[in-house]
Amino acid sequence: MAESQHTEWKESWHEKYLKWVSGFANAQGGTLFIGIDDNGVVKGISNAQKLLEDLPNQIRDVLGVMPAVNLHTKDGLDYLEIVVEPYPFPISLRGTYYYRSGSTLQELKGVALTKFLLERQGKKWDAVPVPHITIEDLKTSTFDFFKAKAAKSERLSQEDVEGTPQELLESLNLFVDDGQLFKRAAVLLFHPNPEKYITGASIKIGFFESDDNLKYQDEVKGNLLEQAEETLDLLKTKYDTANITYNENGSRQEKFRFPQDAIREAVLNAIAHKDYSSGIPIQISVYSDKIIIWNEGQLPENWTIDRLTQKHPSKPFNPDVANTLFRAGYIESWGRGTIKIINACKAHKIAPPIFTNVAPDFEVTLINYTKEALEAKGLKVAFITIILYVQEHQSISNSIVQDICKVSKRTATRYLTDLEGTYLVKNGTIGSGTTYMLKGDTIEPE
Repeated sequence: MAESQHTEWKESWHEKYLKWVSGFANAQGGTLFIGIDDNGVVKGISNAQKLLEDLPNQIRDVLGVMPAVNLHTKDGLDYLEIVVEPYPFPISLRGTYYYRSGSTLQELKGVALTKFLLERQGKKWDAVPVPHITIEDLKTSTFDFFKAKAAKSERLSQEDVEGTPQELLESLNLFVDDGQLFKRAAVLLFHPNPEKYITGASIKIGFFESDDNLKYQDEVKGNLLEQAEETLDLLKTKYDTANITYNENGSRQEKFRFPQDAIREAVLNAIAHKDYSSGIPIQISVYSDKIIIWNEGQLPENWTIDRLTQKHPSKPFNPDVANTLFRAGYIESWGRGTIKIINACKAHKIAPPIFTNVAPDFEVTLINYTKEALEAKGLKVAFITIILYVQEHQSISNSIVQDICKVSKRTATRYLTDLEGTYLVKNGTIGSGTTYMLKGDTIEPE
């Protein structure tokens, strides 16, 4: 055995360990072993029989839960197994809430506690009502804009599109049950200044020549529909540049450094899934060869980054915000956003996107390797040649390296080995069938 999210060892019983029972009950359940040390060695306990009788009653009286307490013996040594099921309602230890995350126990406080209590009530942060808001406080032009988008997307009935703002909000489920108070989602989506009620509900964009050299920046405010439009426009017209070419018949063609479809999906995913309780704006850092789109948010529980690279269900962090964006045609409802980003990068012939989730941060990084940027990193000419070839052709083999770099097989092998892990990842069987692709790094949650 090993300690994990679902397993904890203690050499002896102390009443303070009730917080581990609370933590398991508030998470996905787990087992607390009494009589086993931190190395997983059974040490035994002398009062096992008494604890077997006392613990169920103590845990029930203090926490209100009924775990299974089992007696085990190994090599003549008794130890206890306390099996805790996950509970659908919050379990507190004398007013304090604990949560088992990974192999650690966390005391829930502040925003984390509020979020936990809401979820145990079957609610989300964006569904909490905001007092003292009337329909007149919301922005008429945003309703008109939304109606035009919804009519075009055909994801809202004609009757709803033609209704009054009050009727539209009702059809989008942006009222609380009594129909008198607007949800936070309504303020985020339709108020002219949502930051008056929700700190950090904005987007910051900056262009960096290097990590410590910010050249210029913009701050995008207003409601989320306005933020989406203005941010995408700024990224296309001010922060990205297009190479202009002309085809044989003289028609003008533009190719941006980064795929616009990927940028769109990444920005809208950040808006839909951001944890707005954090008070921190979405931040977009643009460099000559990459764009980093960051928001405070997290994957659904027990999800990994790898799941984003394949078909997966849609589990929006802000369901009411996401539903409105879906009705307007901004996002899909099938969890395909990350796959569309991957496919857009591939079609644009740039590196695979990098998805990073180290709680509480989520990032999407788009990279377009350029000769100038790679030279600035100090890479040798042969390495730059290899990286740019893979970006253009999706993969490379040893024989191709020999050809484009004019080197021997042994030298080509050394080059690929040096680049593997940092820029390249091996694909296929070892030997003549081996190819290398650009690395799409993933950083899993802690």
